[in-house]
Formats: sequence, C-alpha cells, structure tokens
Amino acid sequence: MSTTTVAPPLTRAGPPPQPQLRRNRRRIRPARILLYAFLTTVALGWLAPLLLAVYASLRPYQETAKYGYFSWPHKLSLHYYSEAWSGADMPRYFKNTLIIAVPAVLLTLFLASFVAFALSRFKVPGRKTLLVMFTAGNLLPPQVMVTPLYTAYTKIPLPEWASSSLTLYDSYLGVIAIHVAFQTGFCVFVLYNYMQTIPIELTEAAVVDGAGVWRQYWQVILPLTRPALGALATLEFTWIYNDFLWALVLMTSGDKLPVTSALNNLRGEFFTDYNLLAAGSVLVALPTLIVFFALQKQFISGLTLGANKG
Repeated sequence: MSTTTVAPPLTRAGPPPQPQLRRNRRRIRPARILLYAFLTTVALGWLAPLLLAVYASLRPYQETAKYGYFSWPHKLSLHYYSEAWSGADMPRYFKNTLIIAVPAVLLTLFLASFVAFALSRFKVPGRKTLLVMFTAGNLLPPQVMVTPLYTAYTKIPLPEWASSSLTLYDSYLGVIAIHVAFQTGFCVFVLYNYMQTIPIELTEAAVVDGAGVWRQYWQVILPLTRPALGALATLEFTWIYNDFLWALVLMTSGDKLPVTSALNNLRGEFFTDYNLLAAGSVLVALPTLIVFFALQKQFISGLTLGANKG
C-alpha cells in the first residue's frame, strides 16, 4: 500500500518587510554653536570697516556731516571714485606699485624655493641653523633697521640708468631689494616644510636618469610645489603691495612712490573730505582682492595640502 503526500499549495509571498530607516541626526553641540558665533563675530568685525568705507564713499560729504555716517542715505553716487582716480593720479601710482611688487614677489619665490630645495634635498652642513637664521630674520622689527639702511643706501653707487640719484637710495631697485630680503626667510620656512613631504625617491629617480641639480629643481620639485607657491604669491603680493614704510623711508621722489602713498594727495591743506578718502581707499584695496580671487584655488589647496601631508 503506497501513501501519497500532497504538497501544500504554493502561496505567493509578498515583499519582505523593510526595516524603518532611522535618520541619524547629528546633535549640534553647544561648543560648536559658540565657535560659529565667535567666528561670525570676528568675520563681521573685519568686514565692518571695509563696508563702512564703501558706504561712506557713495554718499556726499554734506549729507554725512549733517546726518552722520550711520544714517539712512538720501543720495548714492560714484562721483567720489572718479574724483579720487583723477585727483590722486592713481594710474601712475598703480604703475609704480606694480614695478615694485611684481619683481619682488617673483624674486622672493624663486630664491626661497631654490634655497628650500637645497636644504630639503641635500645634506648641507648646518642646514637646521641656516633655516633658523632665515626664520629669525622675520622677527627683527623693520623700524630698527631704518637708520642703518638709509645710511647704507645713500653710499651704495648705481649707474644712471638704474637710479637717477646714482645711489641705491630713491630707486625702485632699493625698495625691491629690501622686500626680497625681508620676505625670503618666511617663504624658505614654508617651502622647506612643504618639500619635506615630497618623496625623496622622485629626485633619486631623476638622478638615475641623468638629471642635474637644476633639472631636479625646475622639472621635478618645482611643479609639485605649485599649490604652496600660489598661496605664498597671494600673501607676498598683499604684504608688499600694502607696504608704506620702506617706500616712504627709502624714496624721496614723489613720482616714484607706490599707490599706498597716493592717498595723501587726497588730503587738503585745511580740509579733508573723508568720503573722498574712503573712495580712494577702496580703489587702492581692489588689486589685492583681484589677486586673491584669481589665486584662490591655489591658495586654499596650498594651505590644505600643507596641513594634510606629513
């Protein structure tokens, strides 16, 4: 006798129940709120003078004198900008500033990168001491060196095509030289630490391929330091562009002074229109903003790569 088993009827199973998704909400800590509030306050504190200068430059002086600088505007115009551009002869002073700033930045970065390459890739005796000396030079107040530099500049001869005074004093070359001397130490320090993060095997492979010192520097190491060079170029141009002390001390011809001294031409003998002066200040600040936004990508990548490596 055979027994047969009947299979139970197949039932179409429904979709498996899906687990409920839990949203991991990140808790906002009070410390983070305080940090954001502090950073926002500091940012607004830095922006407030610039915004006030822009606001004042768009208003007539009679209006701000009557109602105050923090009052609601009755009339806004760009008249002061055109007056500051022509009244202070800014095109000539902008040209003077570029004659000083551009060569100074290029020379500083070239010399600093080559020195940093030598200190980071070759066993130079006392390289740590040299690095400390380069860095310590930035700690010396520039005001201490005003009198010795003035005396030395007036005694160093130059040909007539390089200086109308026949000395290093009152020449573009003298101002460029002092900027290069003061800024090279900081750039050497930054580039040395950045080049330390580049593998030594790259230069060893270049040596095996027959590359000399210059080729190792120019074709191997220098392209890899482009982010750091972009960040330093932004900082150096801003510092040299904004300098007022050295041009004032080491130059005597008014037609050679940089743009930072052109604002003095907007001051009257008995009366100063501060709204006009604010418009001139905004015009003077524009090139540094243009340079920052043009090199913003390199500037940020240079800072972040330098922080992540090593």
